[in-house]
Amino acid sequence: MTPLRQKMIDAMILRGFAARTQKSYLYAVTQLAKHYHQSPDVISDDDILAFFLYLAKEKKLAASSCRLHLNALRFLYREVLGRADFGHEIKTPKKPQRIPELLTRQEALAIVNEPANVKHRVLLMTCYGCGLRVSELVNLQVKHLDHERRLIRIEQAKGAKDRIVLMPPSLVQDLNDYQRSHHPWHWLFSGQQVNRCLSITSVQRLFHTAKQSAGIHKQGGIHSLRHAYATHQLEAGMPVHQLQRLLGHSDVRTTMRYVHWVPRYENKVGVDLLVTRTVLPEERTHE
Repeated sequence: MTPLRQKMIDAMILRGFAARTQKSYLYAVTQLAKHYHQSPDVISDDDILAFFLYLAKEKKLAASSCRLHLNALRFLYREVLGRADFGHEIKTPKKPQRIPELLTRQEALAIVNEPANVKHRVLLMTCYGCGLRVSELVNLQVKHLDHERRLIRIEQAKGAKDRIVLMPPSLVQDLNDYQRSHHPWHWLFSGQQVNRCLSITSVQRLFHTAKQSAGIHKQGGIHSLRHAYATHQLEAGMPVHQLQRLLGHSDVRTTMRYVHWVPRYENKVGVDLLVTRTVLPEERTHE
């Protein structure tokens, strides 16, 4: 490992960057070094500009990928190498503003109720009923659940923040039943080895299988359940500032995008998203 790479890793650790962010930033810097076969600290500004043109024109990277490369290089040159003026002249393609194919409430319920496996069904219900990111879902521990107050504690989520989310009443019962039948002792949803949580890849695969089996063909991965939670709460009239806290957004502008996706938004109260679910116990099997 080069001294510069170690210095960058140390700087990211000191700033509390998530492991995935560290990996992405290091990859972007490595791509620049490989492109010119030089250490990044000796590459000229003109060459860096040419590198971004190469990413957009030759490699045809998406706008979001170009932006990630720019953020990584800005961090390296500004925070690690002390070049405070770096990056002002670099432009990246504008990210297209698209509204995803939002799931209706009926479609979301069809997906989360599709798995015959109890653990898988409750996992998807928890994701939708609480609006969780998949990384938050797989890292849930038994101790994070407060059944009496119907709360779930999310520890060190995106941005290294803790928060509290509400459990819909119907989900409380489902989680109680799941815990009585499966007896999770540390991870709420463990992997094949009980001392390890489920992998994000496994949960994404589970979602796609359930969506396909439910006959739903809209685009989007498991994050679409979080989008569904947000839009359905707004449709029921939940205040934006309350939704912001439940989703764990630092900036309310991030939450406001959901308002633009809900034309008939009126400020009322939230709902139990899972209250109308249909479950046939005799058709459900334990893992």
